[in-house]
Parts: sequence; structure tokens; C-alpha cells
Amino acid sequence: MAFGKLYTYDGNPRSTAIRVVAKANKLDLEIVYTKPPHELPKDYLKINPLGRIPSFVGADGYELTEAIAIAIYITSQNEKTSLLGKTKQDYASIVRWMSYANNEILPAVAGFFRPLVGRDPYNKKLVDDQQKATYKMIGVLEQHLLVNTFLVGERITLADIFAVSIVSRGFEYLFDKKWRQENPNVTRWFETIHNQPNYSAIVSKLPFIEEALKNQPPVKKDQPPKKEKEPTPKAAPKPKAKEADEEEEEDQPASKPKHPLEALPKPTLVLDDWKRKYSNEETREVALPWFWENFKADEYSIWRLDYKYNDELTMTFMTSNLIGGFFTRLEASRKYIFGAASVYGKSNDSIVRGAFVIRGQEATPAFDVAPDFESYEFTKLDPAKEEDRAFIDDQWSWDKGIKDGERELEWADGKVFK
Repeated sequence: MAFGKLYTYDGNPRSTAIRVVAKANKLDLEIVYTKPPHELPKDYLKINPLGRIPSFVGADGYELTEAIAIAIYITSQNEKTSLLGKTKQDYASIVRWMSYANNEILPAVAGFFRPLVGRDPYNKKLVDDQQKATYKMIGVLEQHLLVNTFLVGERITLADIFAVSIVSRGFEYLFDKKWRQENPNVTRWFETIHNQPNYSAIVSKLPFIEEALKNQPPVKKDQPPKKEKEPTPKAAPKPKAKEADEEEEEDQPASKPKHPLEALPKPTLVLDDWKRKYSNEETREVALPWFWENFKADEYSIWRLDYKYNDELTMTFMTSNLIGGFFTRLEASRKYIFGAASVYGKSNDSIVRGAFVIRGQEATPAFDVAPDFESYEFTKLDPAKEEDRAFIDDQWSWDKGIKDGERELEWADGKVFK
């Protein structure tokens, strides 16, 4: 009898480690084919309301979502396992590296390769940004593995198995021969874990690529590479829709109906005009005066953003990437939002704060497209108040620090959502 059902599909990076440790523990898992957003089993949203994978349902009826939680639960079925470390500190470090891979590396790598293979819209600047983020994230592993054989301790742990499965997309599409020569420690570690019998039994060995995908729009299937003079007939978009259905959507929520903000009356201030003004003009001298001249409080509202868990923040660059991940998950509301969020302070002593202008008068419809929006507190601002307007100007200008209680914190890094 199977130990339980795992809702996923072959090749899903977040599910690989779960299947590997199940094999190591001689636990039989029934794989229920589930591929968001369109190929979901009946009633799957009752198990996982976000429509994401993986999800687990035990033979005893126990339900569990989130890849890290499932991987730990399956691993812990063997009370003598060494995959969860020897001490409480080992265990905490294992969870730390698994979280780092899932929350920092995976969004960056996905944002890097998915537009290059046609799974997300292509934007060169965004791909450039995600490429830099990927190299920075992997650079942390490279440095750690310079003096450590594995992520935690002297033996393979669940952290290694999980992180290698997450990093695998990079080796499949992005980490070519030149990159591997420049990152020998990550490459050595990746090969070591990949060659373990339990791992290679689940995932066939990936041949290392000679050349990475180039940062350019992908060539569409069934189309000659460069015949731009002969436009495709209007009916041609149909195959594209099918292709999108077939593409892996591991980081995307289940498809939703029309965005609720679409029902609002058409505004006089076109947000894209403001975004162009902000991007192309001096912020304080030109862009901000233009914004306040055209802003209509009955069409838009402005909100202060505060991260709820500042005491958990560590390195400032990691915090900046946390903001970037949140912005990536706001994509469905891009038409209705402009804003910036910044890191203030220094590593291990920083906070996140920002300001956003959104269509309408409520924050939730704009921000709840991101599953982690509840990690932030949103406070409505009154642009008629001088102190609120000054706060907004400062948040969008990045040329001043802030006061947090009695502390004066310098601006360290920031990201713009536009």
C-alpha cells in the first residue's frame, strides 16, 4: 500500500527531493499527475487552495502542502535518518539552506530562463536583472562550498538534495562550460549529489551544456527563424495558446478570472505615462512635480509598505532579492500599480519600507495576487498632508535615509515596480 499520494509531475524541481528521500526511506508514493494552472485533478483546490504543487495526502488522510514541509515530513519517517542532521543546529541550518534555495534561488533562476524559452513574456531588461540576481544567489553557494563539501556538516543532508533539485534548471539552460569553470565548487557539489544512487534513480543525469541560452527573444515553434516580411496569418496565435497550456507553470498560481481592478472607471492619469516619466526624467526635478500635477485622489490611492518581519532580515542583498521576489509575484497587477521599496540600514540591522500608488482605494485587490503579500503591512497615505507627500517623494527618490524610532538608517538598496 502506498504511503500517500504526491500531487506533481515528472521533472518538477520542488518535488524531486521529496521523491528521492521517499526512495531512500523505501516509501511508496503514488504520483498523481498535476500540472498548474490548467491540468489539476478534480477537487485539487480543496487540498491546495492556491492550485500549486507539490501537495501530499497520506494514506491516513493527512494533508500537507509546501515543498519544504513535505520533504521534511517524508524524510522524518525514518527515525535513524542522517539527512536531517545530528543536532538542532544542523536541523536549523538544513531548513535555512532549503528556504534559501526555494525563496531566493528558484525565483531568480525562473525569472532568468523562463522568458528565454517562451514560458514568460520576454523583456531584455528584466532578464538582465534576473541574470544578475541568479549569479549573486549562486555566488553565495559557491563561496560556502569553497570550504565545505556539503551545505551542512560533513555528510549529505536533505538541504543538499533539495537545493540541487532547485539549481538543476540553471544547469539545464544557463550554466555553460565557461560558467562551470568559473564556479567549480557548485559544479562539483551538483555532480556529487546528482550521482547519488537514490537521486539518479529519480532524475536522469543532465548533460552539461556547452553554451547557455542567449538573452534574446525565443524562436517560436513552427516558425522559420527570421522571415519577418511574411507576417503570420491572424489565426496563428491558436497554437501559442496550446503551447502555453503545455508549458511548465510551477511558479504560477491557478489561472484567475479578469482582474477585479479592471472594473474601475477609466482614469484620466494613465499609469504607463507616469512610469515613462519616472524612468526617463530626473526624479525630484521633473518626474515628481509631473506626478503631483496629474494625480487624482479619486482615481488612485497611495500606500506605505512595511515588512512585518524585519528582525529576521540578514544580508542586505538578500533582503533586496526578497523585495524582487515579491515584485515578481505582483506581475498580474502590473497595469494597476507603481511603487518602490527599499532596504534601509546594514546587514543584520535593516528594515524594508516603500510607497505604492494603485488604482482604486483598496490595497488588497492590487496586492493579493502575490501569495506573500500578508508579510507586508499596508497603510493608506494622505497626499494632502505635507508629511505623507514628503515620505512618498523620498521613497521614490532614493536620496535620503529614514528615521526608525530613534535610529537613523541610511538607504542601502531598492527596487522599483513599474
